[in-house]
Amino acid sequence: MRYLHTMVRVRDIDESLDFYCGKLGLEEIRRHENDKGRFTLIFLAAPEDRQAALDTRAPMIELTYNWDPEEYQGGRNFGHLAYVVDDIYETCQRLADGGVTINRPPRDGHMAFVRSPDGISIELLQKGDALPPAEPWASMENTGSW
Repeated sequence: MRYLHTMVRVRDIDESLDFYCGKLGLEEIRRHENDKGRFTLIFLAAPEDRQAALDTRAPMIELTYNWDPEEYQGGRNFGHLAYVVDDIYETCQRLADGGVTINRPPRDGHMAFVRSPDGISIELLQKGDALPPAEPWASMENTGSW
């Protein structure tokens, strides 16, 4: 058994790619348009997983865009995606500067949560040991749900 991908449905391709690629830093690996089924699949990988995704088609996120409008509530009971990052403070600052709400700030220097435009919860974990607590994160309150 081998992990391949996690599928999340998205409402708006451009908005979703801006979040996942432009802000979070994932890279588009491949795209499939299905005229008969009226959907688009876009596969994304983290930069350090790019070659594995190209070679083995894993690990990735599959963004599914259904051409006929549909509203998705609460990520359809989806838990969260998780990524390890080199510097959690820098990552959160870059996301915040891009207009992304940090729902659970990295007060502990180890873990933070944000949400995609479609309400998918994204967990960010510090690679290796937790960083020493630092402001403004150490005293920042949670915002919304995560």
